[in-house]
Amino acid sequence: MKRAHNKRTEQGFSLIEMMIAAVIFILLCGAAFALLSVAQQRYQTESQVLNSFQEARFGLDDLVRDVNGSGYPPQNSFSFTPSAPAVNLYAITPIAWSPGYTTGSPCTIGTGGGGTCVTPGDFDMIVERDVDPWNHNGVEWVRYQLDGTTGILSRAAVEKSSIGADPASATVSSFVPYVQNVMNAASPGQITQFQAAYPQMFPGGNQVPVFSYFCYSPYGPSQPCPASGSYNSPVNITDVEITLIVMAPMKDAQTGLPRLIELHGRGHSLNPIQ
Repeated sequence: MKRAHNKRTEQGFSLIEMMIAAVIFILLCGAAFALLSVAQQRYQTESQVLNSFQEARFGLDDLVRDVNGSGYPPQNSFSFTPSAPAVNLYAITPIAWSPGYTTGSPCTIGTGGGGTCVTPGDFDMIVERDVDPWNHNGVEWVRYQLDGTTGILSRAAVEKSSIGADPASATVSSFVPYVQNVMNAASPGQITQFQAAYPQMFPGGNQVPVFSYFCYSPYGPSQPCPASGSYNSPVNITDVEITLIVMAPMKDAQTGLPRLIELHGRGHSLNPIQ
């Protein structure tokens, strides 16, 4: 009797119980792998956003630094006026421009395609500064230009060859990619897609200028350069406000929407009026 009782209490799981346990185990494993996959996708998306943010942050810092150093050294920093070919030793203006730079007749600044300046413009700027004063090679033209088709903000830096040279022509062949996926000049279709995820971006469904210019005014602090008048001139620019809207290479893993960041900076020329 005792031996039979022990035999009954040592019986294992039935086939049905084993099958139920296996199904539960498979379901738990499937749920765990699904959560892991979502976590990996989220990690990849956030990593891309972080990388885009860091790249844009570094680019913005350099932009502000170039504007802060524009117009230096001024002509009045010399005890005598350097003669040709040494005229490239000083900056004649913080912001170089085209057309009219060779004749000394500045164009007019506009936004949204207005004005007569090709540069400076909403997506194009040339500063005149001595990038590295220690090498004694004179003043450089540093140009930033956004290609709205590729979303690449490029940078060019060349030595100012002479006071009569055109800075736009001198820099056009020296561009190198600087910040990727800049969407300030996005197409209308892209802007509509972006506003579905970020309603506050692209006010009015319009492109957002990378560069917004503030001009000297005798009536008070620097103000946005007027649409017309004697003070709407590249030589009168004192401040440049910079806006970068950068998109991460990958869309959000959960929503499928693009991920964008918007950065702002402002540079102030130390030598705005020569």
